[in-house]
Order: sequence, then structure tokens, then C-alpha cells
Amino acid sequence: PSEPLPLSPAMPMVENAARSEDAERGERGERGGIQSIERAFAILEEIARHREGASLAEISRRLGLHSSTTFHLVQTMVALGYVRQMPESKRYRPGRALFALASACLDEIELARLAIPVLESLSAATGETAHFAIRSGMNILVIAKTPGSGAFQLAERVGVARPAHCTALGKVLLAALHPEAFERYLSRTELQRFTPKTITEPDLLRQEIARIRHDGIAFDDGEFEPELRCIAAPVQDFTAAVIGAIGISGPLWRFSLPVIARHTEAVRAAARRLSEDMGVPQPDADDRLRTAR
Repeated sequence: PSEPLPLSPAMPMVENAARSEDAERGERGERGGIQSIERAFAILEEIARHREGASLAEISRRLGLHSSTTFHLVQTMVALGYVRQMPESKRYRPGRALFALASACLDEIELARLAIPVLESLSAATGETAHFAIRSGMNILVIAKTPGSGAFQLAERVGVARPAHCTALGKVLLAALHPEAFERYLSRTELQRFTPKTITEPDLLRQEIARIRHDGIAFDDGEFEPELRCIAAPVQDFTAAVIGAIGISGPLWRFSLPVIARHTEAVRAAARRLSEDMGVPQPDADDRLRTAR
């Protein structure tokens, strides 16, 4: 009788490929997709829907998944950085890798949409007009604002460019520049005087920016509008780079020193919250200003 043919070296690979195809077909959902991928995206969407995060049990229950399946998928996404677990509550929130993917899609409209709920809370807490601004060339651009409840609110329109050197929001964004970029700004920009308090000397502005870099908070004491005081703090993205500034403004007579101290903490808290929404974990959001190259 003839001897059986020897196994070809490629035959185990063929058998393994067949088994892989069978396993893949078993994973395919009703719509022809890969079930594990569909479940992973469903988990991401469920986590993103809840600002306070979601626990493993909540995710399993809401999506109708077995707890062990949910656990393995979530842990895989944690390892990849798309999901992070809050150290105290153990709840899950979107991770930095997810923000890295989304960052290219964040234009001014999306930034404003994310900022408005935080601005509303800040206005409610302080009674003052709240703003969110980004850099626009040598100036700043306020892209979102919410009115306060107090009398004599600032009637500034969204979308109007303002000088950086004499506004609290602008000083925050100048402080985020690399020192060489800041010096280029000084060499190309006229430090125009708007009020008797406007800083127009480069050396004095350098000192002011150095203080803001150290303290992480900026003030405008009637430097752009003679009757207004402003407080602003940096907003960071998932890389910890400063992408904007959040702040409040109000009349001088309403911003006494005790009120300024209280409002400063409210502005810092709002900056931390918006930075967290942009992907910065809570412990990192109140770091000192990180210069952007």
C-alpha cells in the first residue's frame, strides 16, 4: 500500500487560517461587521455620554453585555489609551488617545460648543460675563461668551479681535508662547495704549508675562476698558499645550480684592474643568503654564 503523503509545511498555516476565518465569521454581527469592534465602539459611546464617567457594571447593564466581555474590552482600550479609569471613583472616562484622534476635527465652532457649558457655570457662580478666547495672529479672538446676572455687563460681541497685551485672556495666551515666539511678538507688535493703565513698555510686559507663567492666572486692571477688571486662566488640550483662555470680566467697583480672590478660584476651577473636557486628566489641569513651541 502506498504511504500517505507527507504534510506540506503550508498545510498547518492553511488549517490555522481556516480556523481564524471560522472564528471571525463567529464574531461577525448581524450587519456583517466584527462583533468585538462593534461592542468596543458601543462602549466608547456609552462612556462618552456620561460626564461623570461610567462603571463596569453600568456599561454591562446598559449595553446588555456579559461582565467578563465588557471587562476584557474595556481593559484593552485602557491599555491602548482610548479609555482611562479614574483613580478614586474607578469609573471610566475617554482617554487621551481618543482626544488625539478627535483633536484634528476641533475647529472654532467645536471649541465654542465645548466651552459654553463651562462658561455658563462660571457666569452662574460669579454673576459676571464669562469668555473663552483663542489666538488669532497677533491678537485674540473671543469665540464664546455667556452673560452674567449682575448689572452693567460687558456688551462685547463674539468674534471680535482684541489686543493681547492689555487683556487678561490675551496675556494668558502670550504666556503660553515659547520665549522666542514671545520676543518675535514684541518685535512685531505695537503695544498700543488704550487707558492710562495699559502696559506699553516691553520690559514691563515681559515681567507681567513671567508672573503669569509662574502663577497660571492673569489679570486686566482697567488696561483695555478703563472701567473693567478681568481674570483669566489657561485651557489645555490632551497634550497639556495651552489652546485657549477662559475668564470673566466685570466693573471695577464690583471687583474688590476679596471678590477677586474668590473669583480667581472660580476661574481656575472652570479652566480645570474645560481642560479636562479637552482631554487633560484632573490632576494635570492645574499645572503651571506649559509653553507651546
